[in-house]
Amino acid sequence: MHRQVKERLTDLNLKLKLIKGATAPSYSTKGSSGMDVYAHLEEELTVPPLSRVLVPTGFYIEIPEGYEIQVRPRSGLAIRNGITVLNTPGTIDSDYRGEVKIILINLSDTPFVIHDKDRIAQIVLSKVERMDFSIVSELSESGRGEGGFGSTGV
Repeated sequence: MHRQVKERLTDLNLKLKLIKGATAPSYSTKGSSGMDVYAHLEEELTVPPLSRVLVPTGFYIEIPEGYEIQVRPRSGLAIRNGITVLNTPGTIDSDYRGEVKIILINLSDTPFVIHDKDRIAQIVLSKVERMDFSIVSELSESGRGEGGFGSTGV
């Protein structure tokens, strides 16, 4: 079982709403970059090989404007079971107020069972810089130029 790290690591305090019985995201260690996210299921969920599922977490979060939460896979699930987050990294926008759900895919050749309170992903809070565009007819030169996929070597 993981240890829940209670020590406050930042001054940024987000609002979190939990459905009854859901588990709040938590850091496993003081050095963890991401908070573990837990499944909130009434019954176990089987993910067939090469299939995807939307897994409820039972929490809602209010993200400050100028930030996003990135949803990332858990490395242990990926290497041991072939389970990963499909749209990695997933983005939760600051104006979203619905239940956080995680899109998982099973890239293995065997079914994978998710139980209530299993750690299924991790979330990382990230600062967002907004951009604008100036429409131009030419871009500046660079050493790489238009070299695309694989152009810089293996």
